[in-house]
Amino acid sequence: MSGHFGSGKTEIAINLALVERQKYEKTAINDLDIINPYYRSRDVASIFEQHDVELIAPKNRLATADLPIVSGEIYRVLHDNRYRLIVDSGGDKDGATALGQYYHEWKDLHPELLFVLNGNRPYVSTLDGVLYTIEQIEKASRLKLNGIINNSNLGSETTITDIKKGMELSSQAAERLEIPLLYTTISSHLRREANEFSQNHKVVWIERYMKLPWEA
Repeated sequence: MSGHFGSGKTEIAINLALVERQKYEKTAINDLDIINPYYRSRDVASIFEQHDVELIAPKNRLATADLPIVSGEIYRVLHDNRYRLIVDSGGDKDGATALGQYYHEWKDLHPELLFVLNGNRPYVSTLDGVLYTIEQIEKASRLKLNGIINNSNLGSETTITDIKKGMELSSQAAERLEIPLLYTTISSHLRREANEFSQNHKVVWIERYMKLPWEA
């Protein structure tokens, strides 16, 4: 999972891991975000434990350290075909650089690089900004993008207009890059408002696990 800062890729990665665990014998999520000390998948370790999803991340005191630390545990699961592995990388090219270190490990495994787009974020609110960001991520990770996920939102202030606007931008980027727009993710609390939209577009409903302190 890749994307611009604030794209919501960690939220998508968490939801995806919980869904994939229902399909695969073993599922692991690798918290590879060494850029942003906030909103990291390791912060919901208890959720993963409840659903029998393995969390690969620095442990104990290092789990909350604002340091560029990665866990070597990924090598244990990377070549174990029982696992469905989801990698939550940091934002932009700086975060994607951490992906590049594993290129020779997984190049023959045909990994999927997905781009989570929140069109309400700076620098990716225009088509040129999106294309430039993707280009930089591909260079840093040494992987080609396989698909785009529209996750355009404004948190609890999100409206269907925000979602539709992001859908248009995501569609334009996907068309230009000749890759699929996989789906639109929408917080489950917007089911009623987005009902008509979901009947005409592929939608994946998600729960919000990463919340602001005053929302807890």
